[in-house]
Amino acid sequence: MTDQLTPEAAAPARSAGVAETLFRFQSLFGLVAVFIAAIVFSPSRGGELLFLSSENLFNVVRAVSEIGIIAVGMTFVILIGGIDLSVGAVLGLAAVGSAVLLVENDYGVLPAVLLVLLAGLVFGLLQGIASALLGIQAFIVTLAGLQIARGLARIVSGGQGVAIAYGEGPGEAPVTFSLLGERTFNGLVPIPAVIFIVVAVLAIVFLRVSAFARHVYAIGGNEKAARLSGVPVVRVKVIVFGICGLLAALAGIIHAGQLNQGSPNDGSGYELDAIAAVVVGGTALSGGRGSVVGTVAGALLLGVLNNILALNNVDPNVQLLIKGLVIVAAAGLQRLRPS
Repeated sequence: MTDQLTPEAAAPARSAGVAETLFRFQSLFGLVAVFIAAIVFSPSRGGELLFLSSENLFNVVRAVSEIGIIAVGMTFVILIGGIDLSVGAVLGLAAVGSAVLLVENDYGVLPAVLLVLLAGLVFGLLQGIASALLGIQAFIVTLAGLQIARGLARIVSGGQGVAIAYGEGPGEAPVTFSLLGERTFNGLVPIPAVIFIVVAVLAIVFLRVSAFARHVYAIGGNEKAARLSGVPVVRVKVIVFGICGLLAALAGIIHAGQLNQGSPNDGSGYELDAIAAVVVGGTALSGGRGSVVGTVAGALLLGVLNNILALNNVDPNVQLLIKGLVIVAAAGLQRLRPS
């Protein structure tokens, strides 16, 4: 005979299921809510809502593309219960490295991009080794990594920004690199947005189908139990930090292509924006729970919020206050989530 829940027992179960669904998709619900609010409060011009113009909407995606790419990498790190404070500085180092290789060393686009991506990967792997193998807290390792990356960027650039001029002569970068600042699909979609979407889709699929992803969630859920179950904890942690460094370098290349320069100060504060996108996206800072889908929604939510506040000429200081409150609210909601 099959056991059945009484109506009194079934009601709490249904409530718990609804609550879990709400918390699981909080970033998507939040994005929809902010999007609707942006429509309501959007200024208009010639009878058209400025926020809903196709150019503005794609500008939102372009604006969050660099932070979004970094946030995807940060999601992997936070899922294992770690943190990476160096990503903004790595972006700056990658932007400087791209400019120096293209302009001062006459590298082609492909060799320069591959070398910069390799540098970001190695930087992340070294941080992972220091944290996982040597047992140093990720907060300390990546805080030191932030300083090291900034120092390297200043050494490489001579402490100044390196402008990227395009052409065929000496000291000029190949025109192909300028495509990172252009738009595709009939001049509508910014190329950085396309790259962000591709990175996000690949990460979503990877986290859903790979055995490595199961190891990532297992370590974040209970590292000791994962180790006893045969999960190669050290190797997974090192690879995760390598992925984060690689994506930070990719964001730096895009940054240089959009601004036509690389500066050692580029990316300052980006690590905080990336962490904010991950937190707003519903990933638990303690690890073991979260998704790239949530991170993408979190990054877009913050991007839409920035955009509508700017369209309404809200004081920048007030904008910071509002974004801070949104982040605190998102983190507070996670504390209420059923375990």
